[in-house]
Amino acid sequence: MNPEPTDPRTANRHGTGDPSVVLPAIGERDLPPCRHQFHKERLMNRIHEDRRAAAPRASRDPFLRKAVLLPAATALAGALAVGVLVLAPGGTPATGDDRATGPALTTTVGAVDAHGAPRLLDRISLAAAGTEAPRPRAGQYVYIETLSASTYVKTVDDVSTLVGEPLHTRQSWRSPDGRKGRLIEPGNTGPEGITLEGTDERGNVPEPHLGAPSHDYLATLPTDPDELLRKIYEETEGQGNGRDQQAFTTIGDLLTESWPTPGLTAALYRAAAKIPGVVTVDGATDAAGRKGVAVARLDEFSGQRTEWIFDSGTLTFLGERTVQVVGSDGEDGLIKPGTVVFTHAIMVRAFVDEIGATPSATGLPG
Repeated sequence: MNPEPTDPRTANRHGTGDPSVVLPAIGERDLPPCRHQFHKERLMNRIHEDRRAAAPRASRDPFLRKAVLLPAATALAGALAVGVLVLAPGGTPATGDDRATGPALTTTVGAVDAHGAPRLLDRISLAAAGTEAPRPRAGQYVYIETLSASTYVKTVDDVSTLVGEPLHTRQSWRSPDGRKGRLIEPGNTGPEGITLEGTDERGNVPEPHLGAPSHDYLATLPTDPDELLRKIYEETEGQGNGRDQQAFTTIGDLLTESWPTPGLTAALYRAAAKIPGVVTVDGATDAAGRKGVAVARLDEFSGQRTEWIFDSGTLTFLGERTVQVVGSDGEDGLIKPGTVVFTHAIMVRAFVDEIGATPSATGLPG
């Protein structure tokens, strides 16, 4: 088994805070949908749903990395607008496969408490409701910086192996209305990133929705937990690996790839407590090496458990990870129990004045 995520590692500037700590190379896979709020990310979401319809046992992917899968007339429109689409030899879009060098990331599968989630989520929701609401100035952008890694099956000449990519930083800038934005992610974009603006295949500007929300859209969501959960069930019907699993996935996506207000965040946690099958995990470690407690749910189709990780003391949301806990998944059953399929740590969320600006560069707290 590979080193635990808690073993010594090299952190980036927002890592564990200790420059002497060293992070191992950890892997990446094709990541799940609903993580991108803008044009390119909406397209990825729709494509992944098509794949799920064709193969209902397909495992959850945090980002649909394979640029070659995107429809040329739609998905490439935003990337070509700034001329930074990364091309591999032969003219095909570069993917995470081009950087896959490390072994699979593994961990010890934590024990669960089947009855502890409502109590813990109640405490977490109270802590979230007591935080200060982010208040942007006119013209500012939502900046989110994360650390991500994953493990996936790579097939070359009919030979499949479990591979990974280095832990990497992902940066995104999004206007509150969702009309402008940029994404920078090593291995998937050029140094300047790709624009997340543009229109769909019909020439229309995509409207925000639960699977691809803007900051302004979040403000329209109900903060009554029952009403919120009912809306999530209705708008995600037929998606994913079951009604309850998709609801849990949707809430997790809203928590990790956007910046809900304290009131909405608290409502999301209370809504999650009402989903059957949600449990607590005795311990989990995020991509930055931070230990915490987790709220989780097992996807019975894939055997993978998605864990939301919280600081044990402050109950601050740190990020999430997906761990194979039952059986095996992937081609030839290569993804075995204990494999960290995906890990994603939130390092910075702030409002900045322009695309490309970061909190440290603008004097804002990181």
